Amino acid sequence: MSNYSKILMAVDLSEDSDTVAQRALAIARNNDASLHIIHVIEPLSFAYGGDIPMDFSGIQDEIHQQADQQLEKFGTKHGVEKDRRHVVLGRPEVEIHSMAEEIGADLIVVGSHGRYGLALLMGSTANGVLHGATVDVLAVRVG
Repeated sequence: MSNYSKILMAVDLSEDSDTVAQRALAIARNNDASLHIIHVIEPLSFAYGGDIPMDFSGIQDEIHQQADQQLEKFGTKHGVEKDRRHVVLGRPEVEIHSMAEEIGADLIVVGSHGRYGLALLMGSTANGVLHGATVDVLAVRVG
């Protein structure tokens, strides 16, 4: 197994994120690697489609602001420096891959609920990250 030098931890900022952080932090310590955190906010237009003639920008800005605050608390709690905390807007798997490439990550750590049946067929963020990644991916079972 190769040593990792730069790890990207993808979190949804739920209670399960602490489990993902514990695993990512342990790997970072054992490999003397730097650790980055990413939290991806999906645009409201993805959830509601483009058919609703509403301006979501105010709501989207509020969601982004709250995510910034939550990630600041989460990053401080786990000892991750400010310049290694990233809140981005977009599709989670796309943005996680993009950030991993941008920072030169050689490992992505993401939480997985171990879905099965219909939920597995419909996909999950962890599944999307795994199948498009050009680096190692660790799916930490949570929940």
